[in-house]
Amino acid sequence: MRVLVIEDDQETAAFLKRALKEAGHVAEYAADGQAGLDLARTNAYDILIVDRMLPKVDGLSVIKTLRSEEIQTPTLILSALGEVDDRVKGLRAGGDDYLTKPYAFSELLARIEVLARRSSPEEGLTRFVVGDLVLDRLSHKVTHAGEAIILQPREFRLLECLMKHAGQVVTRTMLLENVWDYHFDPQTNVIDVHISRLRSKIDKSFDDPLLHTVRGAGYTIRDSAH
Repeated sequence: MRVLVIEDDQETAAFLKRALKEAGHVAEYAADGQAGLDLARTNAYDILIVDRMLPKVDGLSVIKTLRSEEIQTPTLILSALGEVDDRVKGLRAGGDDYLTKPYAFSELLARIEVLARRSSPEEGLTRFVVGDLVLDRLSHKVTHAGEAIILQPREFRLLECLMKHAGQVVTRTMLLENVWDYHFDPQTNVIDVHISRLRSKIDKSFDDPLLHTVRGAGYTIRDSAH
């Protein structure tokens, strides 16, 4: 998922950004409400995480403005204000969920995953299958012909992106936007390195490779038997 964190506390924002990346997501950060509003208007995100108490434009005003402009990106509100009235105000402003500080990151992660599944039929899929390769998003497990494949979070996210588009060519730009930050140099070899590692894990011990390079275009994963 591509996540925008709108949070003025630098320590909290840095933690969220790092933790989300470790979980395999792409995370960007805005330090005030106006900057967050500008980013949410101009870029496509799967989830917004919005603090209520923000400089320049408060969090609820950010959400109200986006909703008035018909930008319906699922939004999780973070706030130290945890009374019932506070939560009701947040939800009525257009927030999709409300989490009170302090919170456990595991709960935050679970909540944004639920929001993503609700918002998109594709995100709602929990299992992808290509031939005898199976990826389970809920358990974060991958098997090939019943054999467990151990992947790092970034490798898992890369494979998930490819399997979502099974049989289609996935370009380098698509991978950069969905698996890495927008700010990576398109000419970087980070994709090649991770594709090579992924290929060695899912195809090395099997006769029919599933992951293919399409020269000059990108990559595709497909069942060679079909």
